[in-house]
Amino acid sequence: MFQNDGAYSGFAVDDLDAARTFYADTLGLDVTTLDSGFLHLNLASGGTVLVYGKPHHEPAGFTILNFPVDDVDAAVDDLNAKGVQTAIYDDMPTDSKGIMRGNGPTIAWFRDPAGNVLAVHER
Repeated sequence: MFQNDGAYSGFAVDDLDAARTFYADTLGLDVTTLDSGFLHLNLASGGTVLVYGKPHHEPAGFTILNFPVDDVDAAVDDLNAKGVQTAIYDDMPTDSKGIMRGNGPTIAWFRDPAGNVLAVHER
């Protein structure tokens, strides 16, 4: 019988070591390396996300992981100070920091080392 009590999401990267460093050291997430070598991102909400290596990885064309924050400007400043670029779209109505305002929630996108798109947005 189908059950959903252990459901989780996952995404691919091209370099698990670079992903571990980015998610643990840059973003400050709790990252566990599984026996398989894959990674678990242990989210403060209690959920987990599986990160697995994939040869010939191509980043998804959409946001794969969202981080709700109280202050998008402060989160973007913090990410930028850590070397994370948030102004990644030229075809979106974003300001010089890469923040889109007034068109849904205030949001800014950025990429992990594998090119996957992540976002911080207002709660």
